[in-house]
Amino acid sequence: MPRILTSEETLDPGYLPGRLVRRDRELTLLTKRYREALSKGVPAHQLITGGVGSGKTALGQRLGEDLQRAGRLGAYPVQKLYVNCWRRTNDRSILLQLLRGVGVHLPDRGYSLAEMLDVFEQGIRKNPRHLLVLLDEASTLVRQETKLVYLLTRSPEVELGSISLVLIASEDVLPFLDAASRSSFGVTHRLQLRPYDAEDLAAILAYRAELALAPGSYSDEVLEQIARTASVSGDARFALEMLSGAARAAESEGESAIGPEHVRAAKGSIYPTLSEEKIEELPTHAILVLLAVARSLRGPKASVTTEVARQAYGRLVEERGERPVSRVTFWRTAKELEREGLLVVESQANGQSARLRIEDVPVSFLESVLNERLGSARARKA
Repeated sequence: MPRILTSEETLDPGYLPGRLVRRDRELTLLTKRYREALSKGVPAHQLITGGVGSGKTALGQRLGEDLQRAGRLGAYPVQKLYVNCWRRTNDRSILLQLLRGVGVHLPDRGYSLAEMLDVFEQGIRKNPRHLLVLLDEASTLVRQETKLVYLLTRSPEVELGSISLVLIASEDVLPFLDAASRSSFGVTHRLQLRPYDAEDLAAILAYRAELALAPGSYSDEVLEQIARTASVSGDARFALEMLSGAARAAESEGESAIGPEHVRAAKGSIYPTLSEEKIEELPTHAILVLLAVARSLRGPKASVTTEVARQAYGRLVEERGERPVSRVTFWRTAKELEREGLLVVESQANGQSARLRIEDVPVSFLESVLNERLGSARARKA
């Protein structure tokens, strides 16, 4: 069986790539800011926000890794400590993980927060360093009463040593903090990541595909097909999951390369949107239009022009001995199918014919469903 996925772990959402494609500008900005501050012995606190799959966790992790690898900045070397607050939901459990990060292992029970802070301070004093603490999914923490953010942002005042705090969240969490904690972030230390667009996602997929897949097992067209689908949400995690799923689908069929049908199969398995109820409710002329598009997309095609689809539609209605709808009605039906989530209509510039895509289900499967629906309708008429 041909092997396409040669390093599947590089498509995992938790994998930290060596290069942050389309987030290099933000990484350069943060790295410069932290290197300047830490070289002067001044902690710097940062809020990074963005939607799901916007790269905010990878950005924070890459920043920490790079600063840690750089060695000594000013008086101390840098050590990154990462905590996911979705799993560690309160001050005490987060502090326990930070303690383990500085080499101190306490039992889960038996110590108060104040006692744990004393032990934390002792651990840092034994091995002086600057701690870059990353609190991911920080919304979970700050929406409840927390003292930890204040303590970490005021570390010199409360004698915890030299600590910089990075909060990573899907929303602006500063309004949920007390005024003293909020002031530590100022106005300029807030970074909102915009969603990735299709061009960004295609670049990210090209980089990851080079790491994860066998040479020659994918095309730019396939990567662009995945990028277009994922660009609706701007979610790079979704795009990578689709690429991994498409590669597995191709491998399971004994193929040596990923095709558009494998991408559709991957999309359908992650977020299935085709329902029998939708198909049952479609009028016959809409089913014929959708079936014509599905037929036109057989083979290595991610999209077809409306003109090609109309030609396939003409042959289809001729086979069935039915009257074709007009060009205007065909176009209107395509737009109605788009509203139902069964078709994607992509307008083109310079007066070119629009392109039609089916993204949520393999067209081979859709053809069989539609043919069965048409057969049932004909049987009922008879």
